[in-house]
Amino acid sequence: MIELTRNVIDSNELVVRAQSPQAGAVLLFLGTTRQHTAGRETVELHYDAYEAMATSELHSLEEEARRRWELVDCHIVHRLGRVPLGGASVAIVTSSAHRKEAFEAGQWLIDTLKERVPIWKQEHWADGTTEWVHPVQQ
Repeated sequence: MIELTRNVIDSNELVVRAQSPQAGAVLLFLGTTRQHTAGRETVELHYDAYEAMATSELHSLEEEARRRWELVDCHIVHRLGRVPLGGASVAIVTSSAHRKEAFEAGQWLIDTLKERVPIWKQEHWADGTTEWVHPVQQ
């Protein structure tokens, strides 16, 4: 399942949807807004995307992950718009028979998403300035 949303990401729902009798492992990764980045204080983040292209690329990532690892399920949800401190901007859930595949697929998905998906992050700093960052970086 792929989704771009302007709503709060319900990670519990994603985990429940990925659970299956065939899955011995369900992995959840949440990317959240942290307060300090490179010595600067963040107030909030804003995300924007070329939505049609981002959705297409997210589908490609899901398909590639399913080819590379034996996944039972895979969900990628990215939030657009304002994300406050502590809020989740991205959720990735992978489930598989064994934990190794779920971990490897989850890490590959977040790393590759940041490289390939046209989603832009705007940092809003405590000093009132803003800065666009792309690709989305940690």
